Amino acid sequence: MASRYSPPPNRSSFSPHITAPRYTAAGARADSRSTMRLPVFFRRIFKYPQMDFEMAIWEMTSLIIAPKKVFRSIYYHAETKNSWSRDDPSFIVLLTFFLTLTAIAWGLAYTPKFSSIVRLVFSLVFLHFLATSLVFAAAGYYLCGRFLKVPQTGGLGRAGIVAGGGELEFMYCFEIGVRAFFPVWVFLYIIQFLMMPLLTRDYWISIFLGNSLYLIAFSFYCIITFLGYNALPFLHHTEILLFPVFVLVILWAISLLGFNVAKNVVKLWLF
Repeated sequence: MASRYSPPPNRSSFSPHITAPRYTAAGARADSRSTMRLPVFFRRIFKYPQMDFEMAIWEMTSLIIAPKKVFRSIYYHAETKNSWSRDDPSFIVLLTFFLTLTAIAWGLAYTPKFSSIVRLVFSLVFLHFLATSLVFAAAGYYLCGRFLKVPQTGGLGRAGIVAGGGELEFMYCFEIGVRAFFPVWVFLYIIQFLMMPLLTRDYWISIFLGNSLYLIAFSFYCIITFLGYNALPFLHHTEILLFPVFVLVILWAISLLGFNVAKNVVKLWLF
């Protein structure tokens, strides 16, 4: 069945190669990529020539200006690779590199000691980014797979697949968390860093600007998470994942009464 969406821009040399599945004498498929997805992903972390950094940069740009495009491309990938998740770790490698540079900049500006900078790099990369992505991936994998799965009916659901057909992949959930973190990095680790001299002042406009940065960043996180799960045709009622945005708006409005989120959160980062 032809895909509804055209593939995303990619390197001209990219040409998906599809081969017929091979079977053993016992009748089992010899291609075990679906069961070896996690090891393959981590093995390729150290094979930089095999990573598609151009695609990763396109995804990063699209996540800010048109995030829906990123998850439309999964239809093309699923048809060629028979998997919703990707084996290419270029996005996570690139974002880890950017976070490391960001942590060093924060450390040099506010805690200019070697041990403090190392601690900050570890905190931002492994706790803020990787640990958070894994926690939300595990939560999404369990909750969406258990409560948002389309019931088995035998009819055709979205994208023409059998209703209830398809399995939620943990690595795909992890990729959603990784991509949802990118706007958070842009707003809270780059823009906030540049605006810190203003955001730490005891002015109401400082509270407004700083708290609005957190509202935008976490709203982006929720929206990209929603788009990631909504792209799967065997899930339904995924709009419930947008509910935290409503809560964030209420908390943002309350915080404008005098609580400076930026000033207090950055203190926890640095000390």
